[in-house]
Amino acid sequence: MTSFVEITQDGLVSTLTLNRPDKLNALSTEVLNDLRSAITMIGAKEELRAAIITGAGKAFAAGADIAAMTEMNEWEGRDFGALGHSVFASIEKLRFPVIAAVNGFALGGGCELALACDFIYASSKAKFGQPEVGLGIIPGFGGTQRLPRRVGPAMARELIYTGRMIGADEALRIGLANAVFAPEELLASAQKAAAHIATQGPLAIATAKRLIARGIEKPLLEANALEQDAFAACFGTEDQAEGMTAFLEKRDAVFKGR
Repeated sequence: MTSFVEITQDGLVSTLTLNRPDKLNALSTEVLNDLRSAITMIGAKEELRAAIITGAGKAFAAGADIAAMTEMNEWEGRDFGALGHSVFASIEKLRFPVIAAVNGFALGGGCELALACDFIYASSKAKFGQPEVGLGIIPGFGGTQRLPRRVGPAMARELIYTGRMIGADEALRIGLANAVFAPEELLASAQKAAAHIATQGPLAIATAKRLIARGIEKPLLEANALEQDAFAACFGTEDQAEGMTAFLEKRDAVFKGR
């Protein structure tokens, strides 16, 4: 357990819980460094096939640490932004999917953290927003880039330009959240989804995750060419042989990630 991130594991699924509830899990340099250490730790565990990120207390993460940012000059701001970008990119680079279980406020850097995950499950009490312009800055951990890719450029512009906060139902409507659950059901629902993902072919999941990330901004023909090559490569794996044999034998596949 790192000081600001609690790591637990249930079978093939790991859960990372931001643990700074007295500050609504605000993303200070220390929290970001602890999150990076936690991501590195779970990434090294070969048995893991899915992960969940959530927050302790009333918030997922209520933004970056404004008190700390108040004292930053341009160069310190650059370093802080680079740290956030590096940590969030490490989440995207994990070979397995990461679900954001947004239990409360996900504002500023907290919204950007959720966006770095593969998809978002939200509590009905969740609140999302990119309020940075009201502080005289812009989103600095990827919000201007990931949010348009998730909800479309026009909606992202509105949310960023106005800085307004939206609830879980609106987040679901615009495609920011994938599903909304009662607060007491959120984590269990995320764990159920992660556990189901963990039963699928891990090499296929890792390949699909990589292809979606690489292909989303490429021309369709070029992206489809990447898929064709990766599809063919699947047929050289033990997982493909096991998956198709199990299907024909009407049994559950036992994937080994080979």
